[in-house]
Amino acid sequence: MNKREDIKKSKRCVIKIGSALLTNDGSGLNKVGIATWAEQISILQKSGVEVVLVSSGAVAEGMCRLGLTKRPGSLHELQAAAAVGQMGLIQSYESAFSKYNLHTAQVLLTHDDLSNRQRYLNARNTVRSLLALGVIPIINENDTVVTDEIRFGDNDTLAALVANLIEADYLVILTDQNGLFDRNPREHADAKLIAEASANDNSLAAMAEGGAGTFGRGGMATKVSAAKLASRSGASTLIAAGKETNVITRLFSGESLGTLLYAEQTPVAARKQWLAGHLQIQGQLIIDDGAVKKLCESGSSLLAVGVSDVRGNFSRGEIVSCVGLNGKEVARGLVNYGANDVHKIKGKASNEIKSILGYVDDAELIHRDNLVLV
Repeated sequence: MNKREDIKKSKRCVIKIGSALLTNDGSGLNKVGIATWAEQISILQKSGVEVVLVSSGAVAEGMCRLGLTKRPGSLHELQAAAAVGQMGLIQSYESAFSKYNLHTAQVLLTHDDLSNRQRYLNARNTVRSLLALGVIPIINENDTVVTDEIRFGDNDTLAALVANLIEADYLVILTDQNGLFDRNPREHADAKLIAEASANDNSLAAMAEGGAGTFGRGGMATKVSAAKLASRSGASTLIAAGKETNVITRLFSGESLGTLLYAEQTPVAARKQWLAGHLQIQGQLIIDDGAVKKLCESGSSLLAVGVSDVRGNFSRGEIVSCVGLNGKEVARGLVNYGANDVHKIKGKASNEIKSILGYVDDAELIHRDNLVLV
């Protein structure tokens, strides 16, 4: 079957709308656009598809309301703009969806919410409950309280994590571009649109050059990265022009618009999706080639003998990154020993741990059930 046809079977999706679409290039909220997307989402929902909307635009709307022409540089000014802008953004969505007798719910998240396992599960249950009630959850990063250490960085990443959170079938990213091109179309007139590719195609990152516009934080590179992250739960990603007429309903009818980055791998277990989604890595374990091979080919646990160096100050149970000698991250997981102890047992066999530390918590440095390849 044509991969585009599969979308007709979709039962749950995440739709992300970017700042450039929502703000009329800085002249206020694009209420005509919001009304159009709300109408299309209502049609989708009434056809039996559960929809979660991830919306940018709070900071940009706040800037418009406050008369700011340049994105604030300080975190506190950004938070103030977000607080002001969130009011107008949600009012516009509520008004637009009410015309179709649909309720909306505002859900504000930080990465800290999704890094904590209990809060992650609470967020999942809340969003699923809203969907079961026929409500359209509208999710945004909680810019008002977020700090540099816990921010998602862009709403593409947030949308991908939400797709994992609710086990969506598709992630749709609406942008001001027609899709992913082999080169930056703003700079190269002969750039060609990529109609389809695997979300795990490593060559895509090189094609997604260029940054975001004045009002956004993401760019095409973040969309490619988001597609790869979403594919961990089996979600394919569609990147398309949000201003295209009836873009949402046409995409879900199987029409060939934009770029489809399809998920090839078998969905990763929910717990490992959560591990993979962590952006707050507390340290690194530098592992040798033998350890890399065992992790990647055999699905083994990571043993102390395979570790050649330790970086960072982490405690037992925190997330660490496993990096090969070539500097490339290959996995991440929950470590069974703190950094000080790992320094002492690195390169040693598991049966030597007790004589070195005086105790043994686990034979493995990271158990395979708590480890995910990236």
